[in-house]
This record gives sequence, structure tokens and C-alpha cells, in this order.
Amino acid sequence: MTDPIEPFGSRLRRAMDQRGPLCVGIDPHAALLDSWGLGDDIAGLERFTFTVVEALADSVAVFKPQSAFFERFGSRGIAVLERAVADLRTAGGLVVMDAKRGDIGSTMAAYAETFLRKDSPLFSDALTVSPYLGYGSLKPAVDLAKESGSGLFVLALTSNPEGAEVQRAVREDGRTIGATMLAHLAEENAGATPMGSFGAVVGATLGDLSSFDLDINGPLLAPGLGAQGATPADLPAVFGAAVRNVVPNVSRGVLKHGPDAAALRSAAERYATEIREAVAV
Repeated sequence: MTDPIEPFGSRLRRAMDQRGPLCVGIDPHAALLDSWGLGDDIAGLERFTFTVVEALADSVAVFKPQSAFFERFGSRGIAVLERAVADLRTAGGLVVMDAKRGDIGSTMAAYAETFLRKDSPLFSDALTVSPYLGYGSLKPAVDLAKESGSGLFVLALTSNPEGAEVQRAVREDGRTIGATMLAHLAEENAGATPMGSFGAVVGATLGDLSSFDLDINGPLLAPGLGAQGATPADLPAVFGAAVRNVVPNVSRGVLKHGPDAAALRSAAERYATEIREAVAV
């Protein structure tokens, strides 16, 4: 008889409590590589990625690699991503793969198997997904996440201005699309302790969200800190009573301090401390 798999929500709660509530994005885009003095090539990608991994893997709770920035280098870029995911997880970091996959039927199942199947080279602790073919289209990913102890982060209220066109559209029942996604996630997480494994992506730059019920008993991945303008002090006003389950993401705010490993660590520690103090409840 195999031991039960500890769900992502439980592992995430413990990681944030122990290491601090911070997610660092790993976004090796061309401009950032250049700012580090690196070429926009596979050598630059490797140097950038593993500098971040070696500097932060044993101290930051959550990492969010943006798959697209690795995919653009083809199979060699994917190989770097595979190694990074394995190294981060070995060091105790949790990996949220930012791939924003969304499709129907067997195609959605294949996306889920790529990132959520235990023996996949890209197996991650959680995956970002797009529900805009209907929340039900995510069922293969939901089912596999439950089986493998992984999690999902569903795009609900994103920080890009274009997102409101869809997410704040109002259904016939008077509820917005974004609110509908949050309600689905609350159902998935019902009864889970200390926190469910099915989270929402909710931008930290959106201001007052009191008209939305963010208490989904699951994590809220919150991009927008740092370069996009949000600060740790903004989090309680944006997320209200759900602030303890927020996973604030910082990318450029930390990464701009590379390639110096000590500077990367210092920036991450500073953000983690500021966030912990801001969200203390």
C-alpha cells in the first residue's frame, strides 16, 4: 500500500510559513539576459537560469518559471527548463509552471500529463491554466492534479487591462465570468485543510476587489509586485480577509539584481520579509 500523497495546498502552506510568502518568477527574456551581460542564446539562458536556481532554491518558497521563455530556444531550452525544475524541487522549492494551458478533451489531458504526471520530465507542483473554453474543459487537469498531489492556478482576475473584457463580462445570472471562476475553485477546495490546492491568478495591481469573493479556501497567485507597481503594503487592501493565502509573485524586482548571487538573495529576502509583515494576521 502506497503512502497518501500530500496535496499541493498543504505543501504550499508549509513552504510559505517556513520560507516566507514569496514566489519568484524565472523569466529569461531577451532584455533581462542583456541586462545581465548575457547573450540571447542557449548559453545565456543556462547561465541566467542556474544562477537564479543556485542563489535562491534553498530559501524561497515558490518559483514560477515562464515556459515560453524556454520554449523559444526549442529542445535545448526545454532541457534547461527540465533541469531547473528538478533542481528547484530537490532543494525544497515549489515550482508553479507558468504555461497558461487551456484546451478541450484529449488535448487538455496531454497538457496536464506534460506538467502534472509524476514521471514527466517537466513535473511541477502546480500549473497555470486558462479556463476560457469553459471551466469544465479543465477537468483532465483537475483530475490529474488530484491524483498526483499537484495544484492549479486558474486565470480569474488578471492584471493586464485586456483581461477585463472577458473576466468582468456579466453572465445572464448577473455574476461576472471572473466571479464564476472563483466560485468553481471554492467548490474544488471545499473542506480542504489547511488550504485547498486549486488557486486563482488575481493581480495585485487591481485595487479594491471587495466586490469579489476571494475566500476560495485556496491560494491566490498575485503577480504585479515590483516592476508593475504594486507593493507588499498594498496586499491587505486588495485581498482583504483572503490575504493570508496570497502568493505574491515578484520577477523583475528580484531578477534585476543579478547576476550577483548575493544581491539576488538579498532582494528575495527583503521582499519575503516585507510581505510577511504586510500580510500578518
